Amino acid sequence: MNKVWLVTGANSGFGRAITDAAVADGDVVVAAARRPETLADVVAAHPDQVEAVALDVTDLAAVEATVASVIARHGRIDVLVNNAGRSHVGAFEETTDEELRSLFDVHVFGPAALVRAVLPHMRARRSGALVQMSSMGGQLSFAGFSAYSGTKFALEGLSEGLADEVNRLGIKVLIVEPGAFRTGLWGSTSRSDEIADYADSVGPTRRLVVDADGTQAGDPAKAAAAILAALDAPDTPLRLALGADAVDAIGAHLDQVRADLAAWEAPARDTAFDNA
Repeated sequence: MNKVWLVTGANSGFGRAITDAAVADGDVVVAAARRPETLADVVAAHPDQVEAVALDVTDLAAVEATVASVIARHGRIDVLVNNAGRSHVGAFEETTDEELRSLFDVHVFGPAALVRAVLPHMRARRSGALVQMSSMGGQLSFAGFSAYSGTKFALEGLSEGLADEVNRLGIKVLIVEPGAFRTGLWGSTSRSDEIADYADSVGPTRRLVVDADGTQAGDPAKAAAAILAALDAPDTPLRLALGADAVDAIGAHLDQVRADLAAWEAPARDTAFDNA
């Protein structure tokens, strides 16, 4: 049976690539975007397989209504892809409360609402897949990306617990951690007002998202193929790093975490009450 997908942020980048890959597999995709008219070409090319719907994932009432509507029309959602997102550059101190909350709305609260909306239907059928588009920034961070990574760390923590809750119910959770891919992400980057003291640390990050945009090594189509392959695998991984840069950076980060753990293992263990 062909799958029914709900993909957010489907009009560009990974969302569009995943939509194209699912269509090539013969599946049906409900492609969600804030401006569904940007999906007119793929709908025209595949009118029996692609349906464009308007959805702002920060509108929680619209999330509930959209999922209910998809279920009513198609009977099920087999794969939810939480892909909608944007980037942000700013030092921790530079980032305002409004900017931080806005990022969490898009990357955490919106995806959480979508997962809650689809889970009752997936539980009833004892099948389904939840794809959480994170980032290598969901495993590590550096100057200028503290806010962005904070949202991705939160998404990954939620998703790891979620996986432990639903995997025994026949539902898969896949956290995708891409490195730099040639999507529109950096082109939609918001920026905090600058504080001069952070020019040396955050300045290179600010320049990177401008200078390297459009030249990233990662191919979204190949990323989409890897995601579909991971979902189809008998043993779907919890995390899927994509891109040599992501593999290298996450590997180095894990090495550093283990080195810190080992260096401080003795005092860390020696923290119980003496009579314990």
